[in-house]
Amino acid sequence: MLSTGLPQGAVPRLERPGPLRERVYEALLELITTRALRPGQHLVESELAGHLGVSRQPVREALQRLNTEGWVDLRPAQGAFVHEPTEEEADQLLTVRTLLEAEAARLAAAHADSAGVAALAELCAEGEQAVAAEDVDRAVALNAAFHSKVMELAGNTVLAGLAAQVDRRVRWYYTPVARQRGSQSWVEHRELIAAIDARDEQRATRLMREHTEHTRRSYHERETA
Repeated sequence: MLSTGLPQGAVPRLERPGPLRERVYEALLELITTRALRPGQHLVESELAGHLGVSRQPVREALQRLNTEGWVDLRPAQGAFVHEPTEEEADQLLTVRTLLEAEAARLAAAHADSAGVAALAELCAEGEQAVAAEDVDRAVALNAAFHSKVMELAGNTVLAGLAAQVDRRVRWYYTPVARQRGSQSWVEHRELIAAIDARDEQRATRLMREHTEHTRRSYHERETA
């Protein structure tokens, strides 16, 4: 058993071509974001290199970059560990997310066309199916896709750019509460779609704010055992 403890089939294939160090970085970031590599987990360069089928050098470079970005902690004489976010860190990021996404919902209600609303409804249906099948990983991915689509429909590139900076961390914090949020999250998505379709900017803003607040509260109330 490797100390990295990666679940069977969790390691993404490294797509070619492209700079190797970039592909290794993206692979490790995805493993951290999806919590295949869990907070606090020891990251051994040689074992990660073996998993990914590369030498240790690009793994070392990726871990240094992830350390700079706050995903990994490099501890003298101990090695690399997946960062363990504090409750304050999570709260600050999820609060910022609420501000960004509430404005995105308002703009989406102002600008979305029927095709955009239909795309949201399709994502919502797929999300409901994932929850029913207890496919947490797919539910998390579809939740991210739904919120990304709302941001796209908002039509504000600056806002979208800011949201992209926190998107990975939002997924990181959402994953451990996805099962807890379950179908209720998609009920709230349905209500949001109705507000956007009705072009009700105030209601869309309020619903998105409440929706993201529910996720923030669920994170703090999650079971940590």
